[in-house]
Amino acid sequence: MATITRIDLSNALRDKFGLTSADAYKMIDIIFDEIGQSLINDEEVKISGFGTFKILSKPARVGRNPKTGVPAVISARRVATFRPSTEFRQQVSKK
Repeated sequence: MATITRIDLSNALRDKFGLTSADAYKMIDIIFDEIGQSLINDEEVKISGFGTFKILSKPARVGRNPKTGVPAVISARRVATFRPSTEFRQQVSKK
């Protein structure tokens, strides 16, 4: 399984649009910073044809240590979620 890094994405931008490596990397950083800042501000991020990122607030709850079975409190937290668009799910299922 391959991992796609920021450098891989910036290289793709560089090759496709003839940007310099530095400019392509800056564009990737700007995109990820915008997504991150929007999520921090509790805003949904919808990318047409790809999917939606959003933050969910999960309440505190009692869980169990799987090794010992001892009850433990799982603190309240905020988690980032991603829901792929229908179009993206269809493209992935074709492969």
